[in-house]
Amino acid sequence: MVNSRDYELVQRCRQGDQRAFEVLLREYQRPVYNAAFRILGNPDDAADATQAAFLKAFENLDSYDPTYKFFSWIYRIAVNGSINQVKRNRKLEPMDEEPAANGGGPDSELEGGDLSRCIQEGLLALTDDYRTVVVLRHFSDLSYREISDVLAIPEKTVKSRLYSARQSMKEGLVARGIHL
Repeated sequence: MVNSRDYELVQRCRQGDQRAFEVLLREYQRPVYNAAFRILGNPDDAADATQAAFLKAFENLDSYDPTYKFFSWIYRIAVNGSINQVKRNRKLEPMDEEPAANGGGPDSELEGGDLSRCIQEGLLALTDDYRTVVVLRHFSDLSYREISDVLAIPEKTVKSRLYSARQSMKEGLVARGIHL
């Protein structure tokens, strides 16, 4: 499904209209940043990934296929870039460090308003494939079909990964004594 407004803006960008790209940037910058943040877990890295995604999109406007939504295309660039960043960061992390222990138990985490932090930690513990579908579905509110388009995988695979990711996150929270 082609968004005629986005298609028009992309066409104007291809003709050198920088204001058209600014409109696309304003429209999609926040959702792209949010997806990158949920994948990377760091605001600075998410900002870098967002900037890199838009730069790459701008440089590759000629390869944009207007039969897909611009939103799906820029999301795919951002998600792939974020996943690659996670993989690069893993290679740089020392293997002998133990994660820092929490001072309090699950009750103090919840009382302190840290449920969001627990969920973010659970999200970051997921595999890249699982984390990506959770982020796109629950934090970016994409439909199964849209996720399928963004990731170029079948809808059944999206549903399967989402189910497995939810189960894994639930098990992680239960292991920490958090029951939702």
